[in-house]
Amino acid sequence: MGYRIAVAGATGNVGREMLNILSERQFPVDDIAALASSRSVGESVDFGSQHLGVQDLAEFDFAGWDIALFAVGSEATELYAPLATKAGCIVIDNSSLHRYDPDIPLIVPEVNPDEIANYKNRNIIANPNCSTAQMVVALKPLHDHANIERVVVATYQSVSGSGKAAMDELWDQTKALFAHGESVDPKEYPKQIAFNVIPHIDRFMDDGFTREEWKMDVETKKIIDPSIKVNATCVRVPVFVGHSEAISVEFSHPISVEEAHEILRVSPGLMVVDEHKDGGYITPMDCIGQYATYVSRLRKDNTVENGLSFWCVADNLLKGAALNAVQIAELLGRRVLKKGN
Repeated sequence: MGYRIAVAGATGNVGREMLNILSERQFPVDDIAALASSRSVGESVDFGSQHLGVQDLAEFDFAGWDIALFAVGSEATELYAPLATKAGCIVIDNSSLHRYDPDIPLIVPEVNPDEIANYKNRNIIANPNCSTAQMVVALKPLHDHANIERVVVATYQSVSGSGKAAMDELWDQTKALFAHGESVDPKEYPKQIAFNVIPHIDRFMDDGFTREEWKMDVETKKIIDPSIKVNATCVRVPVFVGHSEAISVEFSHPISVEEAHEILRVSPGLMVVDEHKDGGYITPMDCIGQYATYVSRLRKDNTVENGLSFWCVADNLLKGAALNAVQIAELLGRRVLKKGN
């Protein structure tokens, strides 16, 4: 006996990845529905060897469905998630709408799986921000060993984090500049993204930080430990897929590079690729399509008493979004719903 699963936003980058991952990981599905806006009705999306006709999210009846994976943004989630939960369907939400609600668990399964029990508060589970998700997978095992006090992180985030239109903009600008020497006015970003980096993701807040930087701080506290201090600088880079992060961590207890290597090597969801030679590290190109979060360049931070620095890379469409949502569904199935057990 399997589950009845609905994927809302099935025609978008993240929704398509959700369907791919559900199929690849052989999630026990008895019935599956691909949902999107009325503009996409009549299109089809793939689920393994099946071709699913897209249904109108606004007209869909969630009664009798077990889990809905939402990848439709905050505005649509605010409209349609209550319809799903009222019908008894559990929502796993990829938007930022519910992440900061104290009644709604914010889960990375490798990090805080016990929080899954709190889905009953609202019948909703939140998926974290893409930049937070990969970072906390690497931070949690180190925190358990030596207690993290402070994190300083600079992100190098790909354009796929902004959606398909941003990916198209990078492609169009690159072609125009490379082939014709012509500049193209930016639309998705405030400045040209091709051959450039933009230290600005999401809107600016009153204190000078952007909301993306605020998210990394608040979500790390909620997922791991409210006492951890986080200082983030989030940067958009001309990469199509894959987020990278340069992370420096200060601990309250001593931890050697060798200890950290071994801790991370055996931790779930992580792969350590750290050879001190040319190419002995992971780049965004290396992680595309991979489920793991990768750690490279692990070394001592000599500017603090108990400090380490490392490089962290993951496919943002997977661990940063779709994969984590499916892993939450798997955790929900194992620990709570237990169909067929």
